Amino acid sequence: MAADALQQLGQQAAALLGQLSASERRKLAADLARTMRATQSERIRANKQPDGSAMTPRKPQPKLRGRKGATRRRMFTKLVKPAWLKATATASEATVAFTGSANRLATVHHFGLRDKIRGKTVQYPERQLIGITDADIDRIEDALFKHLTASL
Repeated sequence: MAADALQQLGQQAAALLGQLSASERRKLAADLARTMRATQSERIRANKQPDGSAMTPRKPQPKLRGRKGATRRRMFTKLVKPAWLKATATASEATVAFTGSANRLATVHHFGLRDKIRGKTVQYPERQLIGITDADIDRIEDALFKHLTASL
């Protein structure tokens, strides 16, 4: 549903964005990327998937000496920091993506792949980290409308 709404928004905005200069489009894209980065970060920090459901919790770990309760904290606390979750923009696109070694970790979790940890192969459950919600589409529409009314 969100993909259809996003495609409709793209078609409607294409004509209006064509009237803006390249620097204006880049400013708009940068603003959208920052906004989307903040919403994605907030949602990941709350351990929610784009559809609003909770992420699959961690598996119970065997008792580890001196580490009691260590695995009950929230997942992905460091992954959402600006060093790893980057917002970039050009005149033609706005991108929010994981960079560096965090990209591999995020890919494994996002698609539910297998990974090796201390020599053991572990199957991770699928936990969608990046995605667009209906609320995100509304934010994009609002930002687009604000920017277009301010520049025209």
